[in-house]
Amino acid sequence: MSDSGVHLEVEGGVALIVLRREGKLNALDAGMVRELALACATIEHDAAVRVAILTGSGAKAFSAGGDIEAWSGETPEDFGRFWVREGHAAFDALARLRQPLIAVLNGHTLGGGLELAACADFRIAEAHVKIGLPETGLGVIPGWSGTQRAVRRFGARLVRRMAIFGEVFGADEALRLGLVDAVTESGKGLEHARQVAARVRARGPLATELTKMLVNAAEGEETERVLDALAGIAVAGSDDLKEGLAAFRAKRPPRF
Repeated sequence: MSDSGVHLEVEGGVALIVLRREGKLNALDAGMVRELALACATIEHDAAVRVAILTGSGAKAFSAGGDIEAWSGETPEDFGRFWVREGHAAFDALARLRQPLIAVLNGHTLGGGLELAACADFRIAEAHVKIGLPETGLGVIPGWSGTQRAVRRFGARLVRRMAIFGEVFGADEALRLGLVDAVTESGKGLEHARQVAARVRARGPLATELTKMLVNAAEGEETERVLDALAGIAVAGSDDLKEGLAAFRAKRPPRF
């Protein structure tokens, strides 16, 4: 994906996803949304990846959200069917990565950019950033889970202040309110993210993965999938399964 709007590289057990559309403030078009989903699939199936980092190129914006030119010409039907639904699928894939995800907000994080940041398990804001959900000022809603996942992760009161009343917060205020987990000097966010990633890599990988799944389930992120996955893991290591497979291959009744 090195020549696309979403760059993915993996080194030392850390996957780095970079939004590379600096001239458009890293606003997402349809192609980038699909590339994000593909990047997640790659990370998810790479056994060497223990933690992921998401950031934007340049210093002006982490992401200004969805590219207005990309979605404003859609018919209402296509806007709902493709733009909103495909965005949800990509953002869900990010939020539900088995690996912890760290977002480095290296510039302004607005609208869909904040919805994107909300997918992360840990958010680092550089000192100069502004954070908000300005969509209703354009006559549109925060359509990539800004009224759902963002509420679960930041609280309804705070989302109301941004999405309904148009408040925009600086980095220090965002830290105080719980929108971000750390603030660094401008230009130092990625360095701090790598330090956080090193802490994650020093912890038990399976325990970390399962703990993330359980926390996601507790906040309603993916309850059904987590329950099925945990039950599947338990069954996959059982003597019952070994006997069932042996019986199937031998074409005999199982002896449980």
